[in-house]
Amino acid sequence: MIFNLLQTVVDTTALTEAVAPVQQEMKLSLIDMATKGGWLMIVLLLLSVIAIYIFGSKWWMIRKASSIDKHFMKDIHDMIHEGKIKSAIALCQKYDSPVARLVEKGIERIGRPLQDIQTAVENMGNVEVARLEKGLPMLATIAGGAPMIGFLGTVTGMIEAFFRMSTAGNNIDITLLSGGIYEAMVTTVGGLFVGIIAYFGYNFLTSQISNLVFKMERTTIEFIDMLQEPATK
Repeated sequence: MIFNLLQTVVDTTALTEAVAPVQQEMKLSLIDMATKGGWLMIVLLLLSVIAIYIFGSKWWMIRKASSIDKHFMKDIHDMIHEGKIKSAIALCQKYDSPVARLVEKGIERIGRPLQDIQTAVENMGNVEVARLEKGLPMLATIAGGAPMIGFLGTVTGMIEAFFRMSTAGNNIDITLLSGGIYEAMVTTVGGLFVGIIAYFGYNFLTSQISNLVFKMERTTIEFIDMLQEPATK
């Protein structure tokens, strides 16, 4: 009985050692999975690089545009009322910010009718908003297009799988189907992955731009009120 028990343990150990290499071979890395997804994975890779580049560059631009001294408007107010117009313009040029450029455009128009000043500031604001939003349509296109490309890979993969079935006749083997189905599933995952990244990135940037636009509008109102102060005294 003891001999049979030892023999069972030995057989179990041998079976485990025989199965272990097979289990190790079944492990698949993300790189291997991506390379076996077909040529559409190259397209998705390019789209992901473009999406990451747009997000990084726009995020840095918005972050830089939002950084301005909290005492900026107070200093502008004091300089304008002291008649230091050149100093106020120099202070605006010190900051690479849409808010500073709006105020600079308004200061350059001091002496003209208030309506002209307001129009010039608003036009400059439209230019700055367009500059901030440049590239976002491409990011939105990637967010919507990448899953569609992944779905295209799903369709082509399934067509390939059924084509192999039709040409195999009675010798249908699971290996004939696995390649096409594998490509179909991988491209679907890749398309969804790229689309999700682009979608969340687009919404994040849009919210940040909206906050900056609100800040620009508030600064415009504050600047126009500043110019009306002498007339009220």
